[in-house]
Amino acid sequence: MKKTVAPKAAKPAPAVETRESIEAQVAAFLQAGGEIQKIAKGVSGQVYDPSRQITISKKR
Repeated sequence: MKKTVAPKAAKPAPAVETRESIEAQVAAFLQAGGEIQKIAKGVSGQVYDPSRQITISKKR
């Protein structure tokens, strides 16, 4: 009997390529007039809205 072997998964792109891609995107953003803001440590961008809370109860 012949064994069937699954094809190997593609390797992820090297980190160097990713870093260079991010640097290019940042440069394009800044050249287009974009501005990078420094966010203080501990500040979250997540907004907590009590109306989005899900309440499960047996009231009818």
